[in-house]
Amino acid sequence: MDKSAIIDKIKKLLALANSCNEHEAALAAAHAQRLLAAHNLAMADINAAERPHQADKVETDVARSLPKWVRHLSAGVSNAFDCQALHHPASGKMTFIGVGADVQIAAYTFSYLQRTVRRLCAAYLKQHAGAAIAGRQRELLRHSYYLGAVSTITRQLQEQKKQTPVTPGALVPIKEGLIKKTMDEIGPIRTVHSRRSYINTNAYNQGQTDGQRVTIHQGIRHTGKPHGQIPGR
Repeated sequence: MDKSAIIDKIKKLLALANSCNEHEAALAAAHAQRLLAAHNLAMADINAAERPHQADKVETDVARSLPKWVRHLSAGVSNAFDCQALHHPASGKMTFIGVGADVQIAAYTFSYLQRTVRRLCAAYLKQHAGAAIAGRQRELLRHSYYLGAVSTITRQLQEQKKQTPVTPGALVPIKEGLIKKTMDEIGPIRTVHSRRSYINTNAYNQGQTDGQRVTIHQGIRHTGKPHGQIPGR
C-alpha cells in the first residue's frame, strides 16, 4: 500500500473515531494510531496531504448548565488540541470547532475525561463521605474534588502539547483563521464568568492526586508514535 493510500485509510479511521458508538470510535482511533506508528507517519503528514479549507464541528452532549469544572475541562482540552469549544445552554450541547482530526480527537478526549473524572469522584465520595455528610457539605467535597482533578489533567495536557505540538508551525495561522471564520458564522458568543468558589482543601488535593492516575493521551500524537494507551482502553 503506497503512502497516499495509507493516509486515505487513516483519514477514514479518524472519521469513524467520531462515531456515536463509543466502542467503534475507540477501535477506529486505536487502529489509526497503529497505522501512524507502523508507517512512521505524523499528524503533520496527514494534515499536509491536503491544505485545509474549512473548520469542522463535532457536537457532544453535556448539561444545559455547566459546572465550573466541566467548563475548565472543555477549555483545557480545546487548547491542547488547537480547537475551540462552545456551550449551547438551550440544547445542552457542546460544539468543538477545529480542523481535521484535531476536533474529532478533542471531542472524544473531552467525553472520555469527563466520564473518568466523574467515576473517580464517585469512588472518592463513597470512601470519604458517609451517609452523615450530605447536602451542601457533600456538594462542596464533590466540587472541590472535581476542580482538583481537572487542574492536574489540564496541566498534563499542556505539558504534552509542549512536547509534541498538535499543529506544525506553518499551519497554525491557517487553522486559527478557519476556526475564527466558523465561530463568526455561528454568531455572538456569550461569555460566562466564573464566580469565586469555596474549596475543601483535602478534597481538592485528593482530586489533584487522583488526576495523575488518569491516562492522558491525545489519541493520535503529532509524532505518530505510540504513547501510553488510547483513552479508555
